[in-house]
Amino acid sequence: MPGSLPRWPLYALFVAFPLWWTLGLGDMIWPLVAIPMTVLLLRHGELRAPKGFGLWLLFLVWLLASGIQIDTGGRMIGFLYRALIYLAATVIFLYVYNGTERDLPARRVALVLTAYWAAVIAGGYLGVLLPHGSLDTPMAHLVPQGLQRNELVAHMVNPRFSQGNPDGFWQNEPRPSAPFAYTNGWGHNYAELIPFVLVALAHLRRGPMFRLILVLLPVSLVPAFLTVNRGMFVALGLGLGYAALRMAGRGNAKGLLALGTLLVAALGVNLAIGVQDRVSDRVSNSETNQTRLAVYQEAYERTLDSPLFGYGAPRPSVLGEGVPAVGTQGQFWNVLFSHGFVGAGLFLGWFLWLCWRTRRAPTGTALWTHVVVVMTTVMIFYYGLMDSGLVIVMIAGALALREAESHPPVRARAAPLLAPEPVPAPL
Repeated sequence: MPGSLPRWPLYALFVAFPLWWTLGLGDMIWPLVAIPMTVLLLRHGELRAPKGFGLWLLFLVWLLASGIQIDTGGRMIGFLYRALIYLAATVIFLYVYNGTERDLPARRVALVLTAYWAAVIAGGYLGVLLPHGSLDTPMAHLVPQGLQRNELVAHMVNPRFSQGNPDGFWQNEPRPSAPFAYTNGWGHNYAELIPFVLVALAHLRRGPMFRLILVLLPVSLVPAFLTVNRGMFVALGLGLGYAALRMAGRGNAKGLLALGTLLVAALGVNLAIGVQDRVSDRVSNSETNQTRLAVYQEAYERTLDSPLFGYGAPRPSVLGEGVPAVGTQGQFWNVLFSHGFVGAGLFLGWFLWLCWRTRRAPTGTALWTHVVVVMTTVMIFYYGLMDSGLVIVMIAGALALREAESHPPVRARAAPLLAPEPVPAPL
């Protein structure tokens, strides 16, 4: 009889995240908490994994093998960091997947991630109100200065509240990014978390927590709009539109009404803060769009020269000074360039399998967690996930699979093709 899995690791990861951020640990908390989670899984006894999980395990093996391509100490730091995030996301996926509805109920997981969403909103307002602010964390005084010259480490130990440099390559005004290093990180986390917020509301239905979340939803739209994050808008539009179609197919009028109310609130906030002109300016900025496409093309063409294991890590672009490094403008392109065509195929194959396997979505929780997987499968082509984004989608996939397995499809028993003739009753 397998033992129970405690909930405290999820609280340590998500509810306590603001504490880790202010201490300067940031995204290193995911692999750190994954260590006791691994111990708890091993003590759990019976460890289960879905049938398609082999795709993900093969990807991890290929990722580690591509480490032979690393050629500098700085790139090795980035390689090890990304490997730790992938491994941590794997452990967290198995932890949630192996948890029962008694140990790790979907309602509780959704509430924990809603608390994390509230922290993301708070960070967004820091970026709005103090766009040039940053934190001098305790870790900044403990980590050697030589190590802090690495961009990843610098962002972690001295987190800034916004991203933007009018004199930089992208020539952007500061946009909210806290508690993440980049505005795109804020955007894809916000998009991934909204379905969990809706799951929490569906489970709560009433009470003070329900009312608090209802208030936070329109409040959260202010920093969301001010990020002027086109990818986030596309992902949310795709995800909510897809959910609406699924609800309409099931005749879920209440769900459609709730989505309509959310849309009206979003339009109202948009008009109130006048963000339309900023969005239009960003959309019409063809230079950034063309540069991204050029970097994607460069990633593909340079991978042709190292198709098996890629380059192990992103490398400077050959397109000119100031152009973003190849492999930094989307998780798929990062995997393709860093781990070759095989690694990219396994990585994308896992997400496509997860979309397919969770498509039935027999419950509301299953539908919204499936929506997270679908949205993220689109976002990997233009967003990086090397923060909580990968962890969140793995949790969504684990919950969606759990829901599908606990609500098996009901199949009518088919009549045999050659049925015996009934024996007549005696007269």
